[in-house]
Amino acid sequence: MKKTVLAFFFLILFLVGCGNSKLPKPEVSDGFLGTFGIDKNINNFTIDKYLGREDTVYRDMRMLVDPADYEKIGGDRFLSGYIKGFQVIPYPYLAPVLGLPEEVGPGYQGRTLFRITEDGNYLPNYEESFLILEEIFPKDKNIFVMCGGGGYAMMTKNMLIKLGWDPNKIWNVGCYWHYEGENDVVVKEYYDEDKYYYAFHRVEYLVIDFDSLAPLDND
Repeated sequence: MKKTVLAFFFLILFLVGCGNSKLPKPEVSDGFLGTFGIDKNINNFTIDKYLGREDTVYRDMRMLVDPADYEKIGGDRFLSGYIKGFQVIPYPYLAPVLGLPEEVGPGYQGRTLFRITEDGNYLPNYEESFLILEEIFPKDKNIFVMCGGGGYAMMTKNMLIKLGWDPNKIWNVGCYWHYEGENDVVVKEYYDEDKYYYAFHRVEYLVIDFDSLAPLDND
């Protein structure tokens, strides 16, 4: 009986250890994926092996409906699905979107937690901006960010590093649009051959209520 209990105890320790085993250090991919800062080891092709970790937070940086017309470049401006375990928090609510392809249009132009200066620094627009950012991206956790094509995730990672986050704890895990794993949560639901709706109620969505925040004087 004692041996059985002891074996069970070590099995639990083994399983916990596997769930929080050491991660490969962030390393940008070569080639085309590298232009979006997507990680070489942990990306949309391998992410299923790294889900469910207690030492990690998972963030999808897309909007539910993006003003940018990503269909023009083979994407989707609607959040048609996401990977199980990821919470959605739009990068365009964090800081201005820069460098979008001309064909998709200007994108989101509304309020953001931070602004970007001409020399590339991020300054808060609200008294609560840093508090919110640190709650969404806790510094004591590993941080996995992704989006539709990798761009918003790259912008998020760059922003966090610029603001003092540890670059060795942030992974751009890539593109939902090219995800083919087993943890897909479908949001775009067809109820007829050409009729569908977006089940946004399934999305774990982190809301930023700008109306409740205290604006800073930007002058």
